[in-house]
Amino acid sequence: MRYQVPQFIEVEDKIFGPLTLKQFVYLAGGVGLSFVVWRLLPLFLALILILPILGLSLALAFYKVNNRPLLNTLEYALGYFLGNKLYLWETKKITPRKKPSQKETGGGREAMHVPKLSESKLKDLAWSLDIKENLNPVTREEKQL
Repeated sequence: MRYQVPQFIEVEDKIFGPLTLKQFVYLAGGVGLSFVVWRLLPLFLALILILPILGLSLALAFYKVNNRPLLNTLEYALGYFLGNKLYLWETKKITPRKKPSQKETGGGREAMHVPKLSESKLKDLAWSLDIKENLNPVTREEKQL
């Protein structure tokens, strides 16, 4: 037996002409609320409130942020602003280092000793930096023993 597998399960059905059910509800709610405001308030005050109401209903119906409905973005923003936040402040005592004088360093410039790294030690160092491991002089072979 063969069964037909649905192909477009994430696409909402167009119920009211070119509008999905959600889009129709957002637009009908915005128009209905605008009508109520227009009937209850004076014309000047009603127009000031009707424009944002219609703008929000149009944005809810058609505007998407990162291919997600605007309602999700508004929900996350409201949850962030009204939710609890934990602020941590860590104080670290920093002791200033004393710079060695020229007498302590031997008077003049000394050539810095730069150790030679073999390819395996360089890979180990890069690996430990990538995983934020504490640098330890113990090599990988010594750890296995």
